[in-house]
Amino acid sequence: MAKVETQNVKGTKVKMTPSEAIVETLVAEGVTHINGILGSAFMDLLDLLPSAGIRFIGVRHEQSGAHMADAYTRVSGVAGVVIGQNGPGITNMVTSVAAAYQAHTPMVVISPSAGTPTIGWDGFQECDQVSVFKAITKETVRVTHPSRVADCLRTAFRIAYAERGPVLYDIPRDYFYGELEDQILEPHQYRVDARGCGSTESLDRAAKILAEAKYPVIISGRGTVDSDGIEAVTAIAEYLTAPAAVSYMHNDAFPANHPLAVGPIGYMGSKAAMNTLKKADVVLAIGTRLSVFGTLPCYDIDYFPKTAQIIQIDINPRNIARTHPIEVGIIGDAREASLEIMKRLQALKPGMKPNQERLLEVATEKQKWEEELVELAMVDGNPINPRRALLELTRVLPEDAIVSTDIGNVSSTANAYLKFNQPRKHIAALTFGNTGFAYPAALGAKIARPDCPVIAIVGDGAWGMSLHEVSTAVEQNIPVIACVFNNGAWCAEKKNQVDYYNNRFVGADIQNPDFAEVARSMGAVGIRVEDANELGPVIEKAIQSNKPTVIDIQIDGTQLAPPFRRDALKMPVRLLEKYAHLDHRNW
Repeated sequence: MAKVETQNVKGTKVKMTPSEAIVETLVAEGVTHINGILGSAFMDLLDLLPSAGIRFIGVRHEQSGAHMADAYTRVSGVAGVVIGQNGPGITNMVTSVAAAYQAHTPMVVISPSAGTPTIGWDGFQECDQVSVFKAITKETVRVTHPSRVADCLRTAFRIAYAERGPVLYDIPRDYFYGELEDQILEPHQYRVDARGCGSTESLDRAAKILAEAKYPVIISGRGTVDSDGIEAVTAIAEYLTAPAAVSYMHNDAFPANHPLAVGPIGYMGSKAAMNTLKKADVVLAIGTRLSVFGTLPCYDIDYFPKTAQIIQIDINPRNIARTHPIEVGIIGDAREASLEIMKRLQALKPGMKPNQERLLEVATEKQKWEEELVELAMVDGNPINPRRALLELTRVLPEDAIVSTDIGNVSSTANAYLKFNQPRKHIAALTFGNTGFAYPAALGAKIARPDCPVIAIVGDGAWGMSLHEVSTAVEQNIPVIACVFNNGAWCAEKKNQVDYYNNRFVGADIQNPDFAEVARSMGAVGIRVEDANELGPVIEKAIQSNKPTVIDIQIDGTQLAPPFRRDALKMPVRLLEKYAHLDHRNW
């Protein structure tokens, strides 16, 4: 949708209503659409959107709207906007805003609240939304007077971009009405997008350590993607012949087809990455907070090096050395810092030649891991081994495909199989770990890049939390493909009951409808797959059809991934006689 220019003459104030001032500020910010469910609280603003050239995308649940905004931002780089009715409409977004907060995703939540004449009377749909959202946003911006609606909205966008996270813009519902005089500013007049490279001293130290390293390894994360820094990071990797891993569920943070790429670390990541990283004497962590969960041992490999010198680059000073002790911390943009480090490396060690031995070592590790992945996938399943389904899916993905992944047994196993050669292609639920993320995220990603195929990898449990948005996809003509891995259970948790509770299944099993039939009843294409050999062609056909499609993939519910939280689980001990038979010592 083409951007509609603001009507204000630069540097002048004009009369307008608060709703008009808000909408014109959104137009200036390049907002092309808003997700939400209509409500009386913001009806006056809603009425302006078509004339402003802003599309209102009505979802079926506000949680989905914020997940869509999250993914849209990750793919486009433009902060998504979501809105809802005061009270329940806004509180429905708590989960998805919390997820965006942990994902460092700029987003603005327009939060109409109770009208000023009735605040504190516990009236209809009244809620202290600011208090609810304080812990899961970068800031809660309250509009204190109708004349400040545009100023406060500018503040919301400024903080969202500067601090990389969601911001709540809370406005009493009566403040949409009235008259004010104001001017609409362009973004460059109130916020700065350019980021610095970090301190000269830190960059000098980092380059010296890297130049002297015997086995440097890079971990590239979300910050590399957000800063468009892939090329700069790749240049460092090539200059040092440094193997490059990607941080947990950011498989698009370094091109997978590069000879130095070793894949993702973290749960169900790449053994090639882990076996390589544990050898490092210097780790260059670029645009990653090195989360605790994302660096836990996996496959019984305690891979994160204990004695390596860590150089960490992050735009947020709070993330520096938050989880691992560092040698050098650089507060700066991933791309800008990488460019500066590269300049210093070229001065310190001019004319570096590729380390052929290390390149061969990386290639050997990758080949071994690839062979293991295929071998695991080709084990028979009843009806389909979930790994085989992932393998067949990844084999037919076009180069430009965007994939969103949920949380759960199969979605997380996808971490081992998904490979991307372009940035902004992997949209994952990340460390908030809420189910129901992938499908609405796929919708948001498709809005950002309508030219790219978008596929959601979803377990049947998570699908139950998001299938209502198939109606949104059909209504709004958003042709995404949902690959629903149907094993009839909450299998990530079921695996805990297998390993820790002697196969006592409580709440694990799910009785599902025919998801393909449900999809067809909602106006989408619905396909049920029970043969692994059929899956690739079905996905290719779905991509070519360019229609909202749901593929119900019947997979084996007994072929399970290792427990997510082995670090936090213990074998059960029971002290009361009534429960003694449940004690692991009595099995």
